[in-house]
Amino acid sequence: MNKVILVGRLTRDPELRQTQSGMSSCRFTVAVDRRFADENTGERQADFISCTAWSQTAEFVSRYFNKGKLIAVEGSLRTGSYQDRNHPDVTHYTTDVFVDNVEFVGGKNESGGNGGYQGGNGGYQNNGYGAPAQNNYQAPPQQAAPPQAAPAPNNDSMSYGNLSDFEEILSDGDVPF
Repeated sequence: MNKVILVGRLTRDPELRQTQSGMSSCRFTVAVDRRFADENTGERQADFISCTAWSQTAEFVSRYFNKGKLIAVEGSLRTGSYQDRNHPDVTHYTTDVFVDNVEFVGGKNESGGNGGYQGGNGGYQNNGYGAPAQNNYQAPPQQAAPPQAAPAPNNDSMSYGNLSDFEEILSDGDVPF
């Protein structure tokens, strides 16, 4: 199984391009914090992961995401290699995430919207062959405001019931958990 899920921040604005046949592609890099801080410096390290989206997913990323914005990416890992133009004996190896699905992460201030454009399973997705998957977006149902409770009467004294119903515990050894 080849499945990658990342949550991080875009390191720069996504680059939208068109192939000669007119298909959109978008390259971007996601900075993903590592789980633990460096023992010596106390700073958190990050990995910078290259991602490529195609078709409508590419257009969606370039339209709604920009540098510094949190993004959730789902896709598959792709590796490749190429020969250096200046040094034919040098081979460069690449590792990229081929994006199937993206989602907004964070609140309204973070994502600039209502939490995400949902296609099927919670984000915008394509079928992995450059063509978009069936878009099943449905706006969340509007919820009525909860009924307001009547204001409590203004009593200056509060009643806590009968305090003799409680047992006094003198040490931690008597705590039942």
